[in-house]
Amino acid sequence: MRRIHVGNALSAFGLGFTVPYLYVYVAQVRGLGAMTAGLVLAVFAVAALIVLPFAGRAIVRRGPLPALLAALVTAALGALSLGLAGGATAVLLSAAALGAGQAVMQPALATMIVDCSESETRSRAFAMQFFLQNLGLGVGGLIGGHLVDTSRVSSFTLLFAIEAAVFLLLVAVMATVRVPRAPRVEAAADAGPGAGRTGWRALLGNRAMVQLCVLGFVLFFACYGQFESGLSAYGVEAAGISTSALGTALAANTLMIVVAQFAVLRFVERRRRSRVIAAVGVIWAVAWAAAAYAGLGHGSQTMATAAFVSTYALFGLGEAMLSPTLAPLVADLAPEGLAGQYNSAFALVKQLALAVGPAVGGPLAASLPGPYVVTFLLFSLGISVLALRLGRALSSVQDHPWAARTRVVARGGAAAEPVTAEV
Repeated sequence: MRRIHVGNALSAFGLGFTVPYLYVYVAQVRGLGAMTAGLVLAVFAVAALIVLPFAGRAIVRRGPLPALLAALVTAALGALSLGLAGGATAVLLSAAALGAGQAVMQPALATMIVDCSESETRSRAFAMQFFLQNLGLGVGGLIGGHLVDTSRVSSFTLLFAIEAAVFLLLVAVMATVRVPRAPRVEAAADAGPGAGRTGWRALLGNRAMVQLCVLGFVLFFACYGQFESGLSAYGVEAAGISTSALGTALAANTLMIVVAQFAVLRFVERRRRSRVIAAVGVIWAVAWAAAAYAGLGHGSQTMATAAFVSTYALFGLGEAMLSPTLAPLVADLAPEGLAGQYNSAFALVKQLALAVGPAVGGPLAASLPGPYVVTFLLFSLGISVLALRLGRALSSVQDHPWAARTRVVARGGAAAEPVTAEV
C-alpha cells in the first residue's frame, strides 16, 4: 500500500509538473498559435474519454497492475515526444498519448487500493490517496513553474523529459508491487468479442451505481469543473479579484485539504455516506453564496477578496469530506471482480464533467455573473437532494459501513478479531 501511495503522489506530480504549462508551451514557445494550443488541451481531454471505457475492461481482464504499467509507459513516451515535437501534428499526437496514459493511471491505482485494503481501512486509504494527489499536484506545479523559461525551448524540453523520467521511475517502483489477485470474471475475460459488454450491462443494471454516477457528474461539474475556468473568470470580472488574490484563493483550497483531510476523516467515516455527500452540497452552497457576496455585494474590495478566498477554502473542506466517501462507495457497489470496471466508469463520468464544466461555466461567468453564481448555488443544493435519494437505494452496509462493523463486533462476530492484510 505504501508503494501504491508513492505511485499516486508521483503520477500527480507528473500531471502538475507540465499540464499547467501546455498552453504557453504550444502557443508561445513553439509558436503554433492559440488555436493549436486549444486543440492540444481538447485532445488531452478527448483521449481520456476514449480510453477510459476500454481501461475498465482491461483492468478486469488483466488486472490493475499491467494496465497501470502500460499507461505509465504510454504517458512517458507522450511526455518525451511532446518535449521534442515542433509541428502541430506531432504535438497533437504526443498530447493524445500523454492524456490517454494519465487517464488510465487513476482507475488502475484506485483498483489496486481496493484489492490491497479491507473495508475497515479503505476510507483512510482513499483519504491518503487524495491528500498525496493534491500534494503531488502542488509540488509539481511549483517546481515546474521555476524550471520553465518562455524564451528557451530547451527549458520545456527538460521539463517534459523529467516528467517522462518520473513515469519510468514509477514503472520500476510499481513493478515490485504484489497485488492480491482479484477474482477473475470469466464472462468478461473469456466469453469472446462481445464479452466486454457484460461489465457495462451489470453496471447499468445497478440502480445505485447509476444514481451515484449522476450525482458524481453534478459534483464534478459544479465544483472541479469551475475552478480554473468559470469561478476564476467570475472572480476577475465580477469581483475585481487580482491575479495574486486568485493565487491566494487556490492556495487556500490546497491548504484546507491538507489541514482538514485527516481531521474530518474520523467524523466522516462514522456517518452515513449519503448524508456526508448531502452535507458537502450544503457547504458548497454556502461557498457559492460567499462568491455571490464577493462579486455582487457592496462591501469593500478587502471584504470581497476575503469572501472569494473563503469560497475556495470551503470547496476544499467539501473535497476533504468526499475523498474517503466516494471512492470506497464505488468499490462497495462493484460486484466481485468488477472494481476496475466501476472505477473506470466513475473516472469517465468525472472526465465528462471536467470537459463540460469549463465549456459552460467560463462563458456564463464572463457574460452573466449573477445568473452564473445563482445557477451553481442551485446545483450545489441539488447535490444534497441527489445524495439523500441515493441513500434510499443503498444497503445499510454500503451507506453506513461503520455501524455494520460495530454491530458485528458487539455480537462477538468475526470483525471482533484483529484483521490483518498482507500487501
